[in-house]
Amino acid sequence: MIPDISTIPLLQLASGDRLSLQVYKFAGIQPGKKVYLQANLHGAEIVGNAVIHQLIEFLMTLDASQLAGEIWLLPVCNPLGTNQRGHNFSTGRFNSYDGKDWNRIFWDYEKECEDLDAFAQSQLNFDTATIRQNYLKRIKESFEKLLEKIQSPASVPYHERYRYQLQSLCIDADYLIDLHSSTNQCVDFVYYFRHREESAKYFLLDCGMILDKYDGDAFDEAFIKPWLALEESFSKSGREIQFDIEAWTLELGSGMQMNSESVEKGIRGIKNYLIQKGILYAGTFSHDKNIAREMILKQRSEVKKYFASAGGMIQNRVALETAVKAGDLLYQILSFNKVGELPAVLDVCAEDAGSVFELSINESVNEGEFVLSMM
Repeated sequence: MIPDISTIPLLQLASGDRLSLQVYKFAGIQPGKKVYLQANLHGAEIVGNAVIHQLIEFLMTLDASQLAGEIWLLPVCNPLGTNQRGHNFSTGRFNSYDGKDWNRIFWDYEKECEDLDAFAQSQLNFDTATIRQNYLKRIKESFEKLLEKIQSPASVPYHERYRYQLQSLCIDADYLIDLHSSTNQCVDFVYYFRHREESAKYFLLDCGMILDKYDGDAFDEAFIKPWLALEESFSKSGREIQFDIEAWTLELGSGMQMNSESVEKGIRGIKNYLIQKGILYAGTFSHDKNIAREMILKQRSEVKKYFASAGGMIQNRVALETAVKAGDLLYQILSFNKVGELPAVLDVCAEDAGSVFELSINESVNEGEFVLSMM
């Protein structure tokens, strides 16, 4: 298959130069679901670009009969953030102009839908496909009002223009996959939402984290939150319904690095997910025979973070994925206390048993800064 390649103007700089997005679209002969994948929303989190590149190369080896529906791929989805630098370091987690987190700016229809219960009542006797079509129409109509503001003489801040461009590409998708990396050193894992546990296992990762607390401002949250709210509204009306709509954030590797092992895990998991969802026909090409695997499934609120109790240098810290018991040494802080005394070494021990999930990338800490987390 040869993808349809679309270039979308995004931002004109003061210099007159323009930044753009480029979308690669693969369409099968048979109708089916729409899958949307993007990478590099946070500027330093580059691993997903390699994942998308390899997916493009893989899909180009197939023909259209091996794909049902369509797959849209958007690498380097935040060129402004990707190009932000401070000395040798990528600093593109926050918009340098207004300080906003690039992944906390998105439009959530559920926040402005005041008559959701009434809508659910009006749809009780319809089949799931019809309900999805009717609800998506409402979402799109509300979404298009954002464009009116953008095109008005007063216009809007850049982050509102930017989110409109990204969300317009995926608003009608069935499955959304947002590829991220940890700011620090972290286990590769997938974020998922309620009632999607079995599908989470298709990504073949060791760990899945349910988003049990969220506000809808992140990209995956804004996409699926209206559908979760509608499912809940139907449940209150006595009808249990679950839409075949899913949103995932894969956390692969660490920022500023192209970790080959994390890239491989991402490729393997996404291929398997697409096979299990009926997007790709597995019988026509060589693939990993894994369907699903047992995962450690945790709630995000269960992750316990440790912050530095004093300023200094971290030493003798336990390694990632180490299993520890309550009372075991986690790390030491070498503290130069500046009170006329010799440097002190402070032991920090685990409050509870668990496994080390994430480590700060910087082993120099101010008091109160993140050191590690456990689950």
